[in-house]
Amino acid sequence: MKLNEIRDNEGARKRRMRVGRGIGSGKGKTSGHGVKGQKSRSGVAIGGFEGGQMPLFRRLPKRGFTNIFRKTFQVINVGSIQKAVDEGRLPADQTITGAVLAAAGLIRIGDAPTRLLAKGELTVKLTIELDAASPAAVAAVEKAGGSVVLPVPATTEA
Repeated sequence: MKLNEIRDNEGARKRRMRVGRGIGSGKGKTSGHGVKGQKSRSGVAIGGFEGGQMPLFRRLPKRGFTNIFRKTFQVINVGSIQKAVDEGRLPADQTITGAVLAAAGLIRIGDAPTRLLAKGELTVKLTIELDAASPAAVAAVEKAGGSVVLPVPATTEA
């Protein structure tokens, strides 16, 4: 076999069907869309329509609700912080904030709410300033000699 003899296998490349190019082509006139009606036109997507039968999303019972005021947190574990300190990605002498964690690549967004969880162990004395922390995580940081600074919740005065 020579380089100039290399060919595709028979049937490996199939040409696309050119629709709307005359009735002799077999896909002329209506271009495979049938006749008349909404579905024969372009740009139609009748989502969930089942030809007049009651659609599935209306047949099934509705349950629960979505709390639009829910807070979503990025989570970081104590063990991940310890590993980053050991690898030199996080400074042990600096206050650990969301921006510092994002710069080290431990969380995605620096200014989004972040919650500290207790998975893993911490052996370095750190000051951690985040939006939330589990009680076990606070205990783990304080056991290592560090501290966790959390924002003071706003109180409503009557």
